[in-house]
Amino acid sequence: MTQLHTVQVLGGGSAGSSAHVRSLAAGLVARGVRVTVCAPAHVEHDYDFLGAGAHFAPVPRRSDPAAVGALRAVCTGADVVHAHGLHAAWRAGLALAGQRRVPLVVTWHTRAQATGARGRLLGLLERRAVRAAAVVLGTSSELVDRARDRGARDARLSPVSVPGPRRPAGPYESYESKARAELGAVDRPLLMAVGRLEPGRGYATLLDAARDWLRLDPVPLVVIAGEGRERGPLQRRIDAEGLPVRLVGRRDDVSELLAAADLALLPSRWEARSLLAQEALCLGVPLVATRVGGVPELVGDAAELVPYGDPAALAGAVTGLLADPDRRRRLAAAGRAQAATWPTEDETIAQVLSIYDELTQPRTVA
Repeated sequence: MTQLHTVQVLGGGSAGSSAHVRSLAAGLVARGVRVTVCAPAHVEHDYDFLGAGAHFAPVPRRSDPAAVGALRAVCTGADVVHAHGLHAAWRAGLALAGQRRVPLVVTWHTRAQATGARGRLLGLLERRAVRAAAVVLGTSSELVDRARDRGARDARLSPVSVPGPRRPAGPYESYESKARAELGAVDRPLLMAVGRLEPGRGYATLLDAARDWLRLDPVPLVVIAGEGRERGPLQRRIDAEGLPVRLVGRRDDVSELLAAADLALLPSRWEARSLLAQEALCLGVPLVATRVGGVPELVGDAAELVPYGDPAALAGAVTGLLADPDRRRRLAAAGRAQAATWPTEDETIAQVLSIYDELTQPRTVA
């Protein structure tokens, strides 16, 4: 029996999709599948696909002829190409043009947020990407509907799992005290947000809410882990207004810091299966999130949901939770129970492998 060979294509911009591909690669390799991951070189450094048993081919996140040619060379001879995200799907479609026998699977982890001319261009890319795919997997029902609206031949729900958050080694209380001391939150509540510092993540709204928390005693500390082009403007506003917010940059210990937090905050304009939301619920950290995209479907009743762009609602939800330890304990328990309903890594890998088998098995004619 010939060994199945799949090429996983990443754009390199999403922590959720990269973590999913790392998990998928390890699971597929363990089941005897040959896996090659194509992504910008820095993504291998961050996620160690080679350590999962996969091959790695560095391909830049570009659509010029040289980059597409490099991707085409890697995909030649593959049984299935699986692209994760819009740009990866678009480039994979270009690379596979003329290779009709190689099926393309596309997983949509998120959707474009742009408007105007850029929004129209991204809409065109979406239509071309999903129409080139044999199967489109959406990580939320909204994304499945969007793929169908864009002309997908076969769109299915695939609520992908990612590895569970790392828990601190040794006594948890010791690590929690150390983490809170490092961040400056020994005798005050610690609120944690994670994600790239870019428009659409809702950090301007979060800073508006933080201004309201200055009246609390003790004043909670907001810690935002992530980097991006909005860091400068955010830091200038934090300094000018004396806000209780720290930008700690990119961290390798996000899960450990989150485990030490009193609340997790997700103020984004849109999310599908937010990595932060999944980790918070798994860890039993109460979550306050915006009621957008796939978030309600993901968290159910296990989080406090507020409208996007409403600082008063965000501030009020956090203030209420900080004043109500019983409510926080109930949310923590509900979060762990909700997380137990999500598909496991094994179930996610089995679903993907069944789709690969479906696309590669010889078809019989009745």
